[in-house]
Order: sequence, then C-alpha cells, then structure tokens
Amino acid sequence: MSEIKAVYFIYYTLFFIVYCVSGFAWNGDTFTRKVSLEMNPGLSPPSAAPPGVSMLHARALGYNDTLHFLLCSGGAPALMLIHTNSSNSRLKVNWTDFLSINPVGSVTVEPESSVQYRGALVFTRLWEYYELNSTEQRVLSPYELKDFEWDDVNKTLDYTHHTARLCGRHTSFSNDTSLCLRFSVYESSGREEAWPSLLHNANSSQLHVLLEGVMPRTNQSQFGLELQTVSEAGLQTRVDVQRSIDDEYTPSIFQVSEWVWPHDNSSSTVGYSQWKPVVYKNSHPAIEDAAPCSHSEPVSLPQAPPSRIISACFAQNPITHGLNVTFNLTSELAPNSTHFLSWTMLVGIGIPPSDFFSPLVIGIMAIGLVTPLLLLLVGGVYICLRKRKQDTLGQYESIN
Repeated sequence: MSEIKAVYFIYYTLFFIVYCVSGFAWNGDTFTRKVSLEMNPGLSPPSAAPPGVSMLHARALGYNDTLHFLLCSGGAPALMLIHTNSSNSRLKVNWTDFLSINPVGSVTVEPESSVQYRGALVFTRLWEYYELNSTEQRVLSPYELKDFEWDDVNKTLDYTHHTARLCGRHTSFSNDTSLCLRFSVYESSGREEAWPSLLHNANSSQLHVLLEGVMPRTNQSQFGLELQTVSEAGLQTRVDVQRSIDDEYTPSIFQVSEWVWPHDNSSSTVGYSQWKPVVYKNSHPAIEDAAPCSHSEPVSLPQAPPSRIISACFAQNPITHGLNVTFNLTSELAPNSTHFLSWTMLVGIGIPPSDFFSPLVIGIMAIGLVTPLLLLLVGGVYICLRKRKQDTLGQYESIN
C-alpha cells in the first residue's frame, strides 16, 4: 500500500509542476484598448500650427477609462499622459492661447473631474562629456533640446500601426544629423522584434530615441540625455532596478530600470517610465553593437521644464524631477564609428510590464524538474511490480 501512495504522490507532483510551468507560459495580459490618432486636435484648415510646433493626440479607449497621450514639440519635446476614469472624456485645445506667450490652461480634458493621473516626460538636454581620469570628467556645453528645429510629426504619422516620428536638429548639426523620437502606442500586450524588445501592454506607449550622425567633439566623448518628469502634488518618485535570469529577448541584459510614481505613503504605482540599461550603435543591432547605459538618481528641480505643453496642461505649480541617462561609449565614437545610437523606453500607467520566463527557459526548467521525478516514478513502479512478483513466487502452497 505504501508503494501505491508513493506512486500517487509522484504523479500529483508531476501534475503540479506541469500546471505551474504552463501557468508561467500562458500568463499574459489580455486587456485591450481601441486606439485612434489625431494630429493637432481642434485645429482645422486653413488654420495651421507654426513651424516647429506640432501636437499628436493618441486616444486609447478602454472599457471604462481613457488614456490620452500627447506628443508635442513646442519647446523641449514632451510626452504628456492623462488618465481618466471615463470612456467619454475629450481633449480640448485652445490654439489661440496655446500659441500665445502665456499658454497656461489652454489644453484641458473634459470632464475635469474624470482625470485620475496627469504626468509628462520631457527630453531637455543632450549631454556630451569625456573622462579626464577615473574620478573626473569634463562636461561640454550641452545641446538644449528646446532650441532644436523640430519637423512636422504629420509627415511620419502611421494611422495603421499607431506610430509617428518626431525629429529635430540643432543649428550646429549638419543636414544628415538628427535626434528623433519614434512614438508607438498599443492596443494590446506584446513586444517588438527589434531589440531591446520591451514587453508592452495596452496601458503603455513606447519612445524609441535615435541619435544619428552626431559628430563627437572629442575622441573620448560619451553622450547622455537629461530627462525631466512633471506630475501633480501627492506623488513621490524613485527608480527601481528589477533583475532576471532570462535574457532571451534582450541578449546579455539581465535587468530593467523603472522610474515609478507612487502616491505618498503608498506602494501603488500610478505612472512609470521603464527601460533596459542598453544602447545600440546600429539600426539592426547585434551583440557587438550593444553598450551599457546608466542613470543617476532622480532629484527635485525648482521649476518646470521649458516645454509649451507643460504650462498648457498644468494650471497649478507642478512637481518636477530630473535624472540623466548616460550612454557609456567611451572611445567608441571615434571618426570611424557608425555615429548612431538607439535607446528605448516605455511610458505608461499602473504597474510596469514584467517579463515572465521565456519559452526557452520554461522548457529548460521543465526538463530539469520533471526528468528526475519521471525517473523516480518509473523506478518506483518497476520496484513495486518486481516486489509484488517476488512476494507471489515466495508464498507457500498447500500439499494435497
């Protein structure tokens, strides 16, 4: 009887392992949204935005809420995110006020009472510096992104795939040099094929930063970006680093950085920016094209960034934080290099998407866990059958 119990125990253990592994493999986000794009909302021909100013409105409609993404190039480029608890919320832009010297309150969402979260990510500076020694570095004069000449987003708008590209140039750049932000918004969960293949869902958008053709001012230059976030009162901020043993989707990278905004005295996250600490030096990257990037800790800043959309959306004094993301490419941008950098991040609401084990790792885990138990099961059955046979042959028979 004890042998039979052992067999049943091993059988149910195998079933439990297979159930758990299949749960990891099937654990996906099935929530979807209906996405629509609108260029310069509320601005009808013959009226037109002045050169260098454009606003892309991406509306992601859920069952009982709405996400409003605003990619704007007035001043420093910014991505504004407004989350409402209504599926009927509408964006309104007073273009006369928005283009004036004082655009405060010119961009609103109605009804105002439906707004649950309002935050923005602003790209303010492109840094260049080089190492003097192991403990000292020299910072060159930064490129102020508010002074860039930005192209019209409408020229790159893809209504089918919900993407657009915002490109700008500094007056000191050559004609083939640009800093571009490729914006994507999603209806459901998934990941893009191109590295770093960040996992996204219907509550997130993606910004793919492309720096093309920029000539370094020294042979030991490193580049970096200054990012600033703007949020309303009552929110804290921090950067968490999540680690993993799986690098199938982003080879050689085993961690992800998450800049999150929880409520005061609460662990619940209302907004986030997420990225993997890797930058690529080729538009079709291979392992050898990857280089690490690092970030500073976020610090509080005394004033909002120089972006028109910030003053237009925040009527009261917002809270501003900033950090630097550094692309560690020392001596890599010499005259014979590709002069290309790409870096990717997600911006969204709620809990940042988290990678589960990939099918490859799940398969390895299943083999490693199931094989020993399977051997025990087969061995236990064999021993039980052999013992029963021996007991049968060893019984005494009555003598007639």
